[in-house]
Amino acid sequence: MWAEREALDALRLGSRERVLDVGCGTGELTAVFREESDADVLALDADADLLGHVAADDRVLGDATRLPFRADVCDLVACQALLINLPDPVAAVREFARVSSDLVAAVEPNNAAVTVESTVASEPPLAARAREAYIEGVDTDVSLGADAADCFERAGLVGVSTTQYEHVQAVQPPYGEAALEAAARKATGERLAEQRPTLAAGGLSSDAYDALRAEWREMGREVVAQMREDDYERVETVPFYVTVGRVPE
Repeated sequence: MWAEREALDALRLGSRERVLDVGCGTGELTAVFREESDADVLALDADADLLGHVAADDRVLGDATRLPFRADVCDLVACQALLINLPDPVAAVREFARVSSDLVAAVEPNNAAVTVESTVASEPPLAARAREAYIEGVDTDVSLGADAADCFERAGLVGVSTTQYEHVQAVQPPYGEAALEAAARKATGERLAEQRPTLAAGGLSSDAYDALRAEWREMGREVVAQMREDDYERVETVPFYVTVGRVPE
């Protein structure tokens, strides 16, 4: 995701002394922070299994809305794809501001604006149908990225700015193991089955789900068939927003 890092320029990583990556997951952004700065980089997540993938030094088990740190202990507190999963993102940003002596940053997507292009004609409209029902069924704002600045301002941060960039994921031959596995899951409808409770909460009836899964599996079989001929290509574009705010003096 961070092959190009210009979108992080506003974080001024080269000048940081201590950085906290909240909701670090398996540590992708943590690694970027450690590569781009000489700062002490702390990684925090509420999931011990995910946190186990992060380098052992300076990892902390904790809640984003109750950070186990004193005030002003870091000069940058940041997160990636975290606020979209929280029922009260403003509360988390307030906690970020308490712990930071300078900047707070959030890298958040607008998952409602994801686009898919595919050599399998049925894939983009099916993906859009599933995404719409899924978004209706989740109880957090998965499109928050474009509006994260509002959260920052409500949390009392000042000088808030947002930079948009697009994360593009392309699948093309030669196919890696992850792409082959994703194709197999489409052909079985496995992922839709995992998401069924959320899709139902979004208003998708049992009959509509059965119809969608049947079309999804047919689409997946076509994906697999194209892959066998090295003909399958897919491009998914996710708009991300890097929002930065300063803690008032």
